[in-house]
Amino acid sequence: MAGAQDLIEEHHDLELKLADPSIHADVTMARRLGRRYAELTPIVKGLKDKDQLTADIEAAKELAEMDPGFADEVISLEAALADTDERLAKLLAPRDPNDSRDAIMEIKSGEGGEESALFAKDLFGMYIKYIESRRWSIDVLDSQDTDLGGLKTITFAVKGSTGEEAPYGALKFEGGVHRVQRVPVTESQGRIHTSAAGVLVMPEIDDTEIVIDDSDLRIDVFRASGPGGQGVNTTDSAVRITHIPSGTVVSCQNERSQLQNKESAMRMLRARLTTLAEEQAAQSASEARKSQVRTVDRSERIRTYNFPENRIADHRIGFKAHNLDQVLAGEIQPLITALQEADLAERLAQATQGNQ
Repeated sequence: MAGAQDLIEEHHDLELKLADPSIHADVTMARRLGRRYAELTPIVKGLKDKDQLTADIEAAKELAEMDPGFADEVISLEAALADTDERLAKLLAPRDPNDSRDAIMEIKSGEGGEESALFAKDLFGMYIKYIESRRWSIDVLDSQDTDLGGLKTITFAVKGSTGEEAPYGALKFEGGVHRVQRVPVTESQGRIHTSAAGVLVMPEIDDTEIVIDDSDLRIDVFRASGPGGQGVNTTDSAVRITHIPSGTVVSCQNERSQLQNKESAMRMLRARLTTLAEEQAAQSASEARKSQVRTVDRSERIRTYNFPENRIADHRIGFKAHNLDQVLAGEIQPLITALQEADLAERLAQATQGNQ
């Protein structure tokens, strides 16, 4: 397989580097190397399995020439080799380089007023339960509540563990408009309303991976808004950062100190600028690539949550299930898996077309 030895050597080199304690003094470097090592590990295992199975098949065929009883062994080993080849094809298919990163997510209420804000809070609760089930960690960077306890907006970071599937690769398909159909708590006559909330999913970018010129930033400080009586509202600790060249604006007011809020806002800004650059690059790419990007377009209505029918429907892949209560309790892995498989099928098809 072309490049197989290069991948094995790179994996071995990374293993040696990660075993060096001095590497871990640079947290950013260690994280970057760890991501690549985790990405290569299943590929290298598959390559080694393929080599071993190929050798075993040759040995079994030689034995079968002397003893026909080994014929079944040859068939079994060839089936295992076919499975391994299929697994490798999936692992080596063109992929989003950000899949191995942590994620920053933003949920915003949209059409529907207070009901939309309450739905945004339900979505946040769903993601919290899913993130906890994956043993990932969550860090709320900024949030704005409404009077009835809903969420006008919330931004949070999701951090995974080295060696496991990373948050962005799993959660990126959540980006888009989520529509809800139910009787709002504010509705006195029991009529079903439709409202929506938007979800944006971005890869978290290390501060060494993107250079942001200080002269391109306008930083404003202001007093945090929120329920009265909280210490966070008594000083000008909230921070708003405007990236002048792109017009991108981020703000953070959750922390008590201005420095902490600035650090959180910069995390959000790095993620936004990276996502913006990728969207702009996608616009000039092939139509096939644009089709793939649209599956994570935050402006597209991607899913409907129908409470009267206890139904969840994802409009991109035709996924439907009558287990909305379980989904809102965080059991969204079957849906995520279906989206990942659909994306993989598209990437494999594109790779096949590119090789023709």
